[in-house]
Amino acid sequence: MRDQDERAEVRMQGGTDFAAAGGAGRLVAVVVTYDRLGPLKVTLARLLEAEAAHLAAVVVIDNASGDGTADWLDGQDDPRLFVHRCETNLGGAGGFARGMRLAVEECDADVLVVMDDDARPVPGALAAFHAAPRAPDRAVAAAVRYPGGGICEMNRPGLNPFARPSVFLGALAGLFRGRARAAWHVPDADFEGTAPREIDMGSFVGLFVPREAIARCGYPDPGLFLYGDDVIYSLGLRRAGIAIDFDPALHFEHDCETYAAGQGTRTQGPLWKLYYLQRNRLIMYRRAAGPLFWLFGPLLALAWGGRARGPGARRVWARAALDGLARRTDRPHDEILRLARAP
Repeated sequence: MRDQDERAEVRMQGGTDFAAAGGAGRLVAVVVTYDRLGPLKVTLARLLEAEAAHLAAVVVIDNASGDGTADWLDGQDDPRLFVHRCETNLGGAGGFARGMRLAVEECDADVLVVMDDDARPVPGALAAFHAAPRAPDRAVAAAVRYPGGGICEMNRPGLNPFARPSVFLGALAGLFRGRARAAWHVPDADFEGTAPREIDMGSFVGLFVPREAIARCGYPDPGLFLYGDDVIYSLGLRRAGIAIDFDPALHFEHDCETYAAGQGTRTQGPLWKLYYLQRNRLIMYRRAAGPLFWLFGPLLALAWGGRARGPGARRVWARAALDGLARRTDRPHDEILRLARAP
C-alpha cells in the first residue's frame, strides 16, 4: 500500500494532474490474459493510444501464460503499463480480483474499466466516457460488439427478473415460445439508441467500476475461477445499492466470434470446466433470486445432473451441485482438476 506522498506522485504520473483534469477522474484499465499474446498486443496498443488524461494506467494480469507473454511484456517500456505475473493460473475471476485491487491500491484509480485480453475500447471510447457526467456511485457498462459490428451475445447486459416483476412475467411468457432470455436481456434497439438505461447484470468487458462501488461491495470472488463471475459481481453491486447504467455511446469490441460460434455446438467441455459452469450458475441464480432460489434451485441442479453423461461427469456434477447450493468457492483449482481426472 502506498503512503500519501507516493499516492500523490502516482496521481501526477506523466505530468497529468488527474484531480484537476476533470472528467471522471483517474481511469485505470485492468486486462487479464492467459496464453493469448496476439490479441493482447492489439488490446494494449489500443489502450495506450488513449491520452494520459483519459487513461492513467493499464494493469495487466498475466495468468502464468506459457506462450511468450511474459517475455514480451518484460520488453514493454510504457510508463503507464503495470504488469503482474501470477505464479499459477488464477482464472478470470482471480485475475480480475487481483487486477482491480492493484488498480486501486497501487495505481490510485478513481474508476476502473475491465476487459479480457481479446477485448478493447474502440478509438475515442475512453474520451467519450470522460465527456459525459459520471456519478461516483454508478457503474457503467459499454455496448460490446464483434469487430464485424454484430452485438456480442456473451457480453449483452441484462435485468434481474427476480427484482423486476414485469421482466419476470415476460420471462415466464417467453418460456412457452423459447424466448425467455430475450425478456431479461437488453434488446437490440437499445444498442442503437443514445440514452443510457439502468441494468442489473453486466460483463467484465467494458465495465466501468467507480472506486466508491468497490469501497461498498469489495472485489470479485477469486474462488469463482471462471464462468459467471462478472454477473455475480454486478448483481452484488446492485444489492449494495450501486446502480449500473448501460451506455450505448460507449463502444467496445470483443474479437471472439470464432469462440462464440463454437459454444453453440459444444454440449460439454472438459470436466473441470463443467464443475465451474454448474457450480457458478447455482451461485448466480441464488444471488439473483434471493430466498426464491430454494423454490427452483435444487430442481435445476437435478435437471442439469440428468444431462451428465458418464460416471466422471456425474461425479463432477454432484460436487458442483453440492458446492453451488452451499455457495462454496474455496475449493482449490488443483482439487477440481484431480476430481475431473479421477478414474
